[in-house]
Amino acid sequence: MASFEMNDRKKIGLGLTGFGIFFSFLGIIFLFDKGFLAMGNILFISGVALTIGLKSTMQFFMKRQNFKGTILFGVGFFFVVIGWPIIGMVLEAYGFIVLFSGFWPTLAVFLQRMPIVGWLFQQPYIRSLFDRYRGRRVPV
Repeated sequence: MASFEMNDRKKIGLGLTGFGIFFSFLGIIFLFDKGFLAMGNILFISGVALTIGLKSTMQFFMKRQNFKGTILFGVGFFFVVIGWPIIGMVLEAYGFIVLFSGFWPTLAVFLQRMPIVGWLFQQPYIRSLFDRYRGRRVPV
């Protein structure tokens, strides 16, 4: 079992990913400013590449089941760069959801274990939604 070791490259990658999310948020707040959105995309992708490695990043984006999300994210980024940020962000958001849909159960478990937010995600209604997403039979 491989451990998650935090070296300097991964710390920088997580920082770039965080700044990418921050700049994308600023781009949306400032009425879809294409400069902030493009910078956010570049920082996010470079941060992911530094965090998990270039080879793993390429393998992730080129998987057959992730190909639709990769194409949508790339086309959305292209639309942001050429000056159509709203259409680009819609395509990117859908591509992001398709790409990272396999991580939602892991994120749900992580959120349930957080100190303050975890209480909300421990409520019966929310837990039943997570259980349905995981494919467990839950009485309606």
